[in-house]
Amino acid sequence: MLVVVPLSAQAAPYAAMVVDARDGRVIHSRNADTRLHPASLTKMMTLYIAFEAVERGEISLDTKVRITSKAAAEPPSKLGLVAGQRIKLRYLIRAAAVKSANDAATAIGIAISGSEAAFARRMNRTAKALGMSRTTFKNAHGLTEKGHMSTARDMTTLGRHIFYDYPEYYNLFSRKSTHAGIKTVNNTNRRLLANYRGADGIKTGYTRAAGFNLVASAERGSERIIATVFGGRSTATRNKRVAELLDMGFRKAATRVAVRKPARPVYGAEPGTGKIVRVATAVKRSLRPKARPGAAAVPTATAATKTNDPVLLALSDDINAAVAEANGKVRPKARMSAKDLVLASTDTKAVEDTPATDNGQEVVTRLASSGGNHWGINVGRFPSRYAAERMLLKTALTEMSTLDGSLRKVVKSKSGYDAHFLGMPREKADLACRRLQARQVTCFMVGPG
Repeated sequence: MLVVVPLSAQAAPYAAMVVDARDGRVIHSRNADTRLHPASLTKMMTLYIAFEAVERGEISLDTKVRITSKAAAEPPSKLGLVAGQRIKLRYLIRAAAVKSANDAATAIGIAISGSEAAFARRMNRTAKALGMSRTTFKNAHGLTEKGHMSTARDMTTLGRHIFYDYPEYYNLFSRKSTHAGIKTVNNTNRRLLANYRGADGIKTGYTRAAGFNLVASAERGSERIIATVFGGRSTATRNKRVAELLDMGFRKAATRVAVRKPARPVYGAEPGTGKIVRVATAVKRSLRPKARPGAAAVPTATAATKTNDPVLLALSDDINAAVAEANGKVRPKARMSAKDLVLASTDTKAVEDTPATDNGQEVVTRLASSGGNHWGINVGRFPSRYAAERMLLKTALTEMSTLDGSLRKVVKSKSGYDAHFLGMPREKADLACRRLQARQVTCFMVGPG
């Protein structure tokens, strides 16, 4: 006897994953490695690469992107872009993150890589670098396409990377609505955000082939849980299941867990070329300050004293004293070389309405000598020297008491750039690491040699 199952009772394959976001420990999984249609969860990768491209200087948030006919023709959900229109990247990012706009996602991909096919290749390189081993992307938006597949585990991994790798952008995913340049758009995840305590993201997805998908993140106290569902039957049943999984996560998660942030992606050689793939397009500007001709004089701290950053303002006297000593205005205790100075740029603001600036502020860190001390600490490995130097400056401002007098040094390795504080006694290095770890900063000691 043939039984006909009504369409309303059919559903895409179900999969789920729950992790403690702090250390990545798996709390629950079901069909987590089954390759399924991700739908608009794909846009998490589109946005991750957009954040990465802005950080590296390939494009800025205020770049006016010209909308192609390909982007304008994408089916809903869409922002309503018109071919030939120009709109700032920041608004495309908002539309893709909040409204899940397909035309905005395609426009982002073409703006960064020149074509959707080239952007898909970059998406796949990034997925591989992040450890998303069972994911293949074909487009920037997630509409059903043959071979465009992912898993609950891989999408959970991506959600955790978005939270830790680009925290300055993460607030986008918790906005109930946002202005996207041409109109205000509402969040596709607003029901869960409104009804689940602590929920602050991340991304919904729906197609007929995928069902109702969601990667959700919530924080309560010191605990943060990420839950992923593929193949929900409806928005309501999907949200109910995600809430149950989040509850399970909070119930089973330990109260005190050492935060282990995921490592930032380091891109390997492209097959057959031996060349390291860093970006898909040429860098149009540099976020690092250019060296001055002659390099005879040490830069001043004028830029630092003009900043509105209260931390840098509080440190301006120390910075100026170090600069004066380096320029010979104050007799130094020991002769120092210019290489003992590390220049870094202050962070630029991200997705908020304040316009982004191309002018990096030069800050000279405190001069230091190892003084016979042979221990140090490592505060992370990064894909670029700039990112490592930025982390050194940020950490130095955070933990002044134990890091004062240490030498900041970036060490290049095959897999990235290590950020080190060197020239410390063992006890001081151990104390610095423990204090930084208490602030949820990755840190380990580096011994002599």
